[in-house]
Amino acid sequence: MPPTIHLSLNVNGAMHECDVEPRVTLLDALRDHLHLTGTKKGCDQGQCGACTCHVDGKRVLSCLMLAAQAEGREIATIEGLAAENGDLHPVQAAFLEHDAFQCGYCTPGQIMSAVACIREGHTGSDDEIREYMSGNLCRCGAYNSIVSAVREAAEASR
Repeated sequence: MPPTIHLSLNVNGAMHECDVEPRVTLLDALRDHLHLTGTKKGCDQGQCGACTCHVDGKRVLSCLMLAAQAEGREIATIEGLAAENGDLHPVQAAFLEHDAFQCGYCTPGQIMSAVACIREGHTGSDDEIREYMSGNLCRCGAYNSIVSAVREAAEASR
């Protein structure tokens, strides 16, 4: 059996303990060890954005980050986005309002990227939104609805 390392990961404000092989990515630690399956595995090469989550408030492609690199940092996934009382995050609500998904596979990564896009202040125009969301691919082609949802959520947050 390969050697493992013990990690304490702060995910969505809660500490989680796990033993993983040193080569395990943050994505695989979240899904396979912590059973937080909202973060999706798409290409596993950092090209599709389905695995987007936040580490210390910045969006990251969790398939490209080792779990060990995330120890001691704040990790946020789609599961931790809604309010504690169950209310949807404004971006989640806007995605529903604008029907910004079809199959839904890319939606968690799209939403996490949209939250970061708004926080980063990259919502001045539809073109700017498209540019800063371009790392997230949607095979269904719901891009116009995604841009509308991001624009609405950004306007609501001002």
